[in-house]
Amino acid sequence: MEYSYPFSTDWTTEEVIDVVKFFEKVEQAYEKGVQREEFMSAYRRFKEIVPSKAEEKTICNEFEEASGYSSYRTIQKMNSLPDGEKIKMSK
Repeated sequence: MEYSYPFSTDWTTEEVIDVVKFFEKVEQAYEKGVQREEFMSAYRRFKEIVPSKAEEKTICNEFEEASGYSSYRTIQKMNSLPDGEKIKMSK
């Protein structure tokens, strides 16, 4: 991994850690797959920290530009799967 995670200087240390955990789940979905419930939990926490759709889009786009992993497509996949399924993304 040769990139950094996007974050806001307004966030607490705990919030930065939780946002990084969300992006790690996105990475995991692409690299080996992640359980839908695990991803959903990380996404819910992310949305507590970043409630604005516009800010979410900006941060997720920054992450995608740096990593090549799409948070948006992973979230779409999460919403289309039933509980108990594994999210497995491909580039």
